[in-house]
Amino acid sequence: MTIIEDTPVERLREDGAAQLPPPVLAAPAPAAAPAPAAAPAPVDPAPGRGTPYPSPDRPVRSTASRVADLVALRERVLEGPSPKATEAQHAKGKLTARERIGLLFDEDTFTEVEGLRRHRATGFGLEDKRPYSDGVITGWGLVEGREVFVYAHDFRIFGGALGEAHANKIHKIMDMAAAAGAPIVGLCDGAGARIQEGVTALAGYGGIFQRNVRNSGVIPQISVIMGPCAGGAAYSPALTDFVFMVRDTSQMFITGPDVVQAVTGEAVTQNELGGADVHTGVSGVAQFVHDDEAECLEEVRYLLSLLPANNRSLPPALPVEDPVDRRNDSLVDLVPAERGQAYDMRAVIEEIADDGEYFEVHQRWAGNVICALSRMGGQVVGIVANQPCDMAGVLDISSSEKAARFVQFCDAFNIPLITLVDVPGFLPGVDQEHGGVIRHGAKLLYAYCNATVPRISVVLRKAYGGAYIVMDSQSIGADMTLAWPTNEIAVMGAEGAANVIFRREIAAAEDPDATRSRLIDEYQDRLMHPYYAAEHGLVDDVIHPAHTRERLIGALRMLRSKYTALPSRKHGNQPQ
Repeated sequence: MTIIEDTPVERLREDGAAQLPPPVLAAPAPAAAPAPAAAPAPVDPAPGRGTPYPSPDRPVRSTASRVADLVALRERVLEGPSPKATEAQHAKGKLTARERIGLLFDEDTFTEVEGLRRHRATGFGLEDKRPYSDGVITGWGLVEGREVFVYAHDFRIFGGALGEAHANKIHKIMDMAAAAGAPIVGLCDGAGARIQEGVTALAGYGGIFQRNVRNSGVIPQISVIMGPCAGGAAYSPALTDFVFMVRDTSQMFITGPDVVQAVTGEAVTQNELGGADVHTGVSGVAQFVHDDEAECLEEVRYLLSLLPANNRSLPPALPVEDPVDRRNDSLVDLVPAERGQAYDMRAVIEEIADDGEYFEVHQRWAGNVICALSRMGGQVVGIVANQPCDMAGVLDISSSEKAARFVQFCDAFNIPLITLVDVPGFLPGVDQEHGGVIRHGAKLLYAYCNATVPRISVVLRKAYGGAYIVMDSQSIGADMTLAWPTNEIAVMGAEGAANVIFRREIAAAEDPDATRSRLIDEYQDRLMHPYYAAEHGLVDDVIHPAHTRERLIGALRMLRSKYTALPSRKHGNQPQ
């Protein structure tokens, strides 16, 4: 039997399409004397796919030679299609897919899946360009010691465009994440569907969307937009739980600027149409924006540290040195008693959270409500709070949508909810009514009513009308409702109530202004004093503001084992 000598692997072409060279055979040995007749050699069951048994006319290479080829091949795959392609990626201010994965995961913990996968499409020159990985890197690793799955588009190969093999790799890693019960992160940097592959590329997107929906509420799904995300590709991030973007280098849109100009005549750049600032501040499609990729991926790691692995587990708890019974004396002066005076609710959150830390979601969109993840007593909590220094904290279309989606996420992943209430009502106006504020406000109402996690609300100051009910009042199922002595819970403000109730009496008075003032005071004294709701059992307790942190953590401990059985149904029909 002839042994093949070790041979180097031919360097891959820039497009990554080169094949391994045929083995170089040593000169055949001199013919031996004829041997006695023997049984015929086994027939190769799959010609061209390897011989199962040694054969004198098919020499076998040594294992060491084959291993050397594998090592060389893997080195070429890790390098990517070419140094030129890598330089072009860096010149755009973007990292390569493997560099991004290196920043996302703990050092030396990433395991790649199907790194040697290649497409099998033909036509339009594709048969001559078959790079390994097919433009997407998939696998799993550890983030803060916890398992996370990932797929990362490699823009250097086919512009990150999705084809059949590319899509199958993503389908597989999404299925693996669901089976393992671990979060999945998509690092998106692709030019949409691979046009040369036609409808099979579109079918690949369909498979991704189906898995996004199937995994929704089962495992956390995070999309990180690090380049273009156009056409059908933009729908997958919209179906995930959180979307991160990088300023100036990432864009999302269904139709690009050229199509927009051709159809509508509007001239617009990619960033003006679907840049990071647009989607985090105007459309609300993305929750987070960062100036560079390293900072963005560090924040993704931090978010993952706050989330459970799946819907069957609890968020990770941490030991905390911040005393549970730490007093919040600064809150007494922080929140003014005058209901029309603004203040920053973030300062309240900082005062009651462990070490003053919280992670705000959608900070730049719908600022009149705050949604944040934080820890209290080492346990992860979701905080929903009105923001009096932005539109006086009223609820409107955007803030209702923002809070409703956050409440749904927390409920899906066993994160208790704390609601800080200081709301004057829903924003009035023709635009709001015609835009469907009733329908959108009902989304928040539905989300709270449907939530089964521990729910605690604190009324800091005013809580008027339907907005009071929607902000997790006791009447819609809050487990514990607390209030400060500055609370005003009522159908509306005293001035408006007096004008409605005593309209005729005020009009007939000799001194309407004095009469109005007297009747306002009377209404406040009878129906809006701080203990009225508590006297009627609609508030569990009126507490000293300095005890807020201690009381909240105590209630969270009490509710830790809460269980609520929902009615048997396929699913509800929530407002859209």
